[in-house]
Amino acid sequence: MPFAAPADDARVIGRSSGSDVATARRIATALLARPLAAQLLRVRCERVGRHVDCGLTVSGVKFHRALDVRSWNAEVAALIDGAYAAAPGVDQIDCWATVPLDAGKGTVVSGDYAKPTAATVFSVSVPREQRGAVRVRLAAGTGVFWDPAFRASLSKGTTG
Repeated sequence: MPFAAPADDARVIGRSSGSDVATARRIATALLARPLAAQLLRVRCERVGRHVDCGLTVSGVKFHRALDVRSWNAEVAALIDGAYAAAPGVDQIDCWATVPLDAGKGTVVSGDYAKPTAATVFSVSVPREQRGAVRVRLAAGTGVFWDPAFRASLSKGTTG
């Protein structure tokens, strides 16, 4: 039987959110049970009736080991596979990576005039019926958003 992080693990609780927090915690428990090359920052699950969407937010910096484009894609695919395995009732999983932005000292970072503090550098949405093709989609770049600088840094092995 594979190891699972305890459901009361502070990492699981702190990184789970949404209107279906029980599903988010189940997914976070499963995903945080293995060492990850990229930091899983948030698991957010939203439920509307019987429909459940899940978002996985991954850090685009400070990797636990070197990642290139191929290993990044493998990490993302494993996260998506693991999320579907942990919560078979989820209808769609969105995975994106963010990097921090320097807002500058004294800049408003909340409210109506807030300057962003993070930028999305990668994203992919995988509906349940397409989960078996996630590796092919990632390799081909089909329906995948890449920030060109982030992808280039992975290609050079300089991100992280």
